[in-house]
Amino acid sequence: MEIMAGGSFGPAGVAKERAEHYRGKVTVYVIIACSVAAVGGSIFGYDIGISGGVTSMDPFLEKFFHTVYIKKKHVHESNYCKYNNQGLAAFTSSLYFAGLVASLVASPVTRKYGRRASIICGGISFLVGATLNSAAANMAMLLLGRIMLGVGIGFGNQVSCFTYLFKCYKKKAKICFLFQKPHNIVFPMFVLKAVPLYLSEMAPTHLRGGLNMLFQLATTLGIFTANMINYGTQKLQPWGWRLSIGLAAFPALLMTVGGLLLPETPNSLIEQGLKEKGRKVLEKIRGTKNVDAEFEDMVDASELANSIKHPFHNILEKRNRPQLVMAIFLPTFQILTGINSILFYAPMLFQSMGFGGNASLYSSALTGAVLASSTLISIATVDRLGRRALLISGGIQMIACQVIIAIILGLKFGKDQELSKGFSILVVLVVCLFVLAFGWSWGPLGWTVPSEIFPLEIRSAGQSITVAVNLLFTFIIAQSFLSLLCAFKFGIFLFFAGWITIMTIFVYAFLPETKGVPIEEMIFLWRKHWFWKRIVPEVAGGVASNERQGNSWN
Repeated sequence: MEIMAGGSFGPAGVAKERAEHYRGKVTVYVIIACSVAAVGGSIFGYDIGISGGVTSMDPFLEKFFHTVYIKKKHVHESNYCKYNNQGLAAFTSSLYFAGLVASLVASPVTRKYGRRASIICGGISFLVGATLNSAAANMAMLLLGRIMLGVGIGFGNQVSCFTYLFKCYKKKAKICFLFQKPHNIVFPMFVLKAVPLYLSEMAPTHLRGGLNMLFQLATTLGIFTANMINYGTQKLQPWGWRLSIGLAAFPALLMTVGGLLLPETPNSLIEQGLKEKGRKVLEKIRGTKNVDAEFEDMVDASELANSIKHPFHNILEKRNRPQLVMAIFLPTFQILTGINSILFYAPMLFQSMGFGGNASLYSSALTGAVLASSTLISIATVDRLGRRALLISGGIQMIACQVIIAIILGLKFGKDQELSKGFSILVVLVVCLFVLAFGWSWGPLGWTVPSEIFPLEIRSAGQSITVAVNLLFTFIIAQSFLSLLCAFKFGIFLFFAGWITIMTIFVYAFLPETKGVPIEEMIFLWRKHWFWKRIVPEVAGGVASNERQGNSWN
């Protein structure tokens, strides 16, 4: 008897038994595809890191945000409010909102004009954005360039998303084919963040957590690279900030060229009815002619995907309620840790505490290095210790760090005070411990867990919601943090500590452990959970009988 993949309730299923007969090895094609995806992560990380450093540079502030420049030099201005400016916040946040909107436009363009046209549009847009930013003569030109960067990310990587990420294949979890029918409207998504879904479905079950975090590692390395570039270019006054921003075009160019060099996927060829050609490509990328099982699963999965007409309607059904809750709350909580505030505004934050320009950039570069290295800790431990252990322990450490920072700033830092050298070092140390905890817990796992819990029939919709919620809250926090810092002062750290407390309790109470559980058997977790079993209805047929026989991961 065949059992539907992922507990799918669609009209067609993918044969579960065939997964054991998959053959193949890691080939050059797979390595190149993952490398291109990693470059996508570095683009995202570079944009995060570069904006914070540039907005702390005096020549940049003097030219575009003169009122902030004056407040920064004014000794009687509250240290917490020196950078409080909505225009300055908009410079940072506009990219993320533009990326979200652009991805909605990119989907029909990709369907109508093809992947190559979309990636060329994205590449041109990103290059234009980097050029406009580096050559900006006024605020309008600066914001337009920033928006073009967002459009470039949303457009240019739409191809990577659709061609290589959502039409994917893997051992032990069958083939997924996540395209909706051509006439369907695709929910807006920030495609760089779709990489975890691709990696989850490429990886063997016992290595899924670690391999999934390759994107996070690339992102953190991009942040660290940006911080180091900022540290170097701030000495090149008054034009160093232009070089920092302009270099954003380099990783985008690499990804564009890499995307153009990648061949069409066998999934796409099968979708177009070119089954024989699709099989030949599959044999090439697997390095063997023995691909019968995998090829048949691709054909079945393509038929299954074409039969799913309303994935966003399906995700609202009661049986999918736990996954929907996780798709909304996990990305929301990830942003409400306050990490983006530290990454976006670290140089300004450190300068507000009395650090000099060089010291603030050096401190932010240090936090970037810590973030990158902490991701390695998560990669090494996630498939041994499990998701819950890392999320809960990371949450506890982040709470402690936020409270300690708030206490130090509340007692030793104020309008007419600057932190002493000893307390400044202590603050940097605690911030690094906070970033370290985030880097092994909510940073990568905020993407890993949502990418592995959805059944096939709602996987594309679920990942889209995850991405959209994350981008929305990224935009909100980026736009509001400077105002919150001015209003709450040291209390902003207690604000984030409160949210981390809530999310840690949420994980403890409502998130089951997904370590070692095949993606297609994730549905059984919810039916055994103390809370979700009251909501998820009984599953009829083969899936239910499979559960009665027991599961190897249990």
